[in-house]
Amino acid sequence: MSKVEKQHLLSAEKMARFVTDGFLLLEDLVPQELNQAVYEAEQQNKGKGYLFWNETDVLREVFELPQVKGALQSLVGTNPVYDHSFLHVVAPKHLEGQSWHGDSVLDTRPFAFDVQAFYFTHDAPKEMGPTLVLPGSHLRKINTFSISRYKNIVGQRQLVAKAGSIAFMHHGIWHCAQPNFTDDTRYVFKLRLQPGEEQRGLFNTDGYNSPEVQRIIDGGYQPWQGNEGRLDHIERAKLWRYVSGDDKVDFSFERVLSRMGIQ
Repeated sequence: MSKVEKQHLLSAEKMARFVTDGFLLLEDLVPQELNQAVYEAEQQNKGKGYLFWNETDVLREVFELPQVKGALQSLVGTNPVYDHSFLHVVAPKHLEGQSWHGDSVLDTRPFAFDVQAFYFTHDAPKEMGPTLVLPGSHLRKINTFSISRYKNIVGQRQLVAKAGSIAFMHHGIWHCAQPNFTDDTRYVFKLRLQPGEEQRGLFNTDGYNSPEVQRIIDGGYQPWQGNEGRLDHIERAKLWRYVSGDDKVDFSFERVLSRMGIQ
């Protein structure tokens, strides 16, 4: 993947939001003519969902747009490794939702993460059942469907999106598809990439230690976290050290990383 200009990389504030929430929904990334072309390809597709990426030239054009490449390079670098992709299709009036899950086994990497890009070619309002995510859950490592016993969790958020939006998600975030109550088919294309290099300083790091970045990370408490919210704050701060490339920056709870000499 050729390197993009700095202006297309994620800002420090957007990267801090990804680190804090575990996802970043970027709107108006893809021009409408490309959305329409890919949407028509989705409607005409008769093959397997995992083949859609290789069989659809116009889809790959979307991921060559500098603004899309910039977001991906900020997260996984210029030489990412293709993991898998899939065209998810939910039929009209499909009233069954998924159980909460993560998309992989328990990850043993301390900080590195894969990224899953969810691309919406058409508007996906709430009643169409776009994916439900739990902000901040990427910091609680799970094994696939080990959380499937849960139903609704306070603070959950549905990825309601407009055509041309892409949600970039940390692979560890808890999520589940929702029922489609409409008369229209819902499509979302998912591309998962592994990092091809250490994920340090890949975004636009201007202002990475600014008060605004600190505010985002300090303010990342979620109502579902309960008594462990401060521990999640520390984990956010550790992840920020990693992605910023600065092992001294400290946005942890009561600056415990510095006080305890934690690297």
